[in-house]
Amino acid sequence: MKQFTSVHDVADVETLVKEALNLKSNPYSDKQLGENKTLGLVFLNPSLRTRLSTQKAAINLGMSVMVMNMDKDGWALETQDGVVMNGTTVEHIREAAAVMGQYCDILGLRSFPKLKDREEDYSEDFFNKFVSYCGVPVVSLESATRHPLQSLADLVTIKETWKGEAKPKVVLAWAPHVKALPQAVPNSFSEWMCKAQELGMVDFTIAQPEGFELHEGFTPGAKISHDIDEALAGADYVYVKNWSSYSSYGQVLPYPEGWMMNNEKLKLTNDAKVMHCLPVRRDLELSAEILDGPNSLVIHEAGNRLWAAQAVLKDLLQNLS
Repeated sequence: MKQFTSVHDVADVETLVKEALNLKSNPYSDKQLGENKTLGLVFLNPSLRTRLSTQKAAINLGMSVMVMNMDKDGWALETQDGVVMNGTTVEHIREAAAVMGQYCDILGLRSFPKLKDREEDYSEDFFNKFVSYCGVPVVSLESATRHPLQSLADLVTIKETWKGEAKPKVVLAWAPHVKALPQAVPNSFSEWMCKAQELGMVDFTIAQPEGFELHEGFTPGAKISHDIDEALAGADYVYVKNWSSYSSYGQVLPYPEGWMMNNEKLKLTNDAKVMHCLPVRRDLELSAEILDGPNSLVIHEAGNRLWAAQAVLKDLLQNLS
């Protein structure tokens, strides 16, 4: 890989998943690979799992790590060209990204959408300009439309825990929330599961109330259901996540009752394992009885964020010119 921003950057998904699990068994096998190499992590938004797992992955590979919290420590960035910078912005992204590339061999970037202008968010203007100007490989730590490190870890978790002979049925289940959340995680999870389905690894269904459909570019080949009980029938894995409306962008729309996963709904499944990217609002998005019960994979899944990140960084290091 030359960069890691989506599943489309990965030449062989199955091999990358296997590499993550190999590294889990032998975390320090490639410690010499990152010697005298520096990873820069640039955050414009909060992070817990992504920040810690990617730092630890780099350390396991022998890299040095620098972290920049642009939302707190950096200058206000201008992203548009041809602008006279006589307002609140202090530094242009052209110089900021290029300078970071001078100090680091690989850069990671996290930037959330504003959820106000769909075209602006889905253009990935900020992210793409950063990639263009920094001059070194970039790892997406979550962008306006995707969270590929999370999705790789999710696929690693399914591969690691599935013991059946037939391919598992995986359901992405919409969940309630008190505010509008981005589509990055469900977009990315769907994109990776659709690729896994194409490879014969899973059978994939998305369940959401009407009006909450994801952009069709992220769901090729997925079964779509507006009936949560119907979708859960026979499920082996249920990935719970809220997302706001794409068609009515960023809005919290009315939705019918009965969309929160609990033990009663779990009875409809094939004793499914339940996943969530975290953080999760207990007894709103997902019931505490599931989170604290034997079917929850959320901590195991979060642990695999480390090995997903390490597999990606290893691949990028091996391809540095």
